[in-house]
Amino acid sequence: MGALDRLPPLRNVIEAHGLMAKRSLGQNFLLDLNITGKIARAAGDLSERNVIEVGPGPGGLTRALLETKAASVHAIERDDRCVAALQDVVAAAEGRLVLHADDALKADYAALCPAPRAIVANLPYNIATPLLVGWLKNLALFESFTLMFQKEVADRLVAETRTKDYGRLSVLTQWLCTVERCFDLPPSAFTPPPKVTSTVVHIRPKTRTDDVAIATMERLTAAAFGQRRKMLRQSLKSLNVDVGKLLEESGVSPTARAEEIGIAGFVRMAATLAAF
Repeated sequence: MGALDRLPPLRNVIEAHGLMAKRSLGQNFLLDLNITGKIARAAGDLSERNVIEVGPGPGGLTRALLETKAASVHAIERDDRCVAALQDVVAAAEGRLVLHADDALKADYAALCPAPRAIVANLPYNIATPLLVGWLKNLALFESFTLMFQKEVADRLVAETRTKDYGRLSVLTQWLCTVERCFDLPPSAFTPPPKVTSTVVHIRPKTRTDDVAIATMERLTAAAFGQRRKMLRQSLKSLNVDVGKLLEESGVSPTARAEEIGIAGFVRMAATLAAF
């Protein structure tokens, strides 16, 4: 039996350190080690990877990640109570776990650990989308992401055109990455149980064939989906460019709506917009 196997049950850790989940931090803890192991396996082969975990809480997923062949695990935690509770795991990991008392939204991921980097995390619900968008803007730093979101956010990540979930996040993520839905988890899997179902997704950066700036795509999709029920000839007026020319040169119908345009269409429009 190794040092990790001798760690106390997670419920004992929560009780000993007074780890009542804080709504303000978006905390919902996973205590079932079978589930945390399943999440770690969804990340694929982590051999020789430096894994980054956001919001480890009492350390359920952290323990599962340490059971893989990852070179190291770097856990970012801003809750001082959890930082204290994780010290036993740090000791048991014998140098493979580095704990960073930091805000994940402000962390310097390039300096956090060497490449190759993979992020595996049960994300705090209240910052999950801003975290993902920030990582998408720095994709060169990462090899893959295995992340848990609220199901409604995961639905947006994988949404197809002409569906209610298809929007800015769908376009940005699918343009830059391949997204695979892995499995859902019911509220009962968490302590305390949230009011929503959660979904684990696996995301891998694509090799891009365009040179469109992410800022340009963000500007375009913000305008297009800001008034999603309107035709593009109307919704894109906020860009303050010749919308008719933009759509004509992009090969997009002026009477189309944003939800009808696939990733390739948005790439063409963004490339045209960048040239204005």
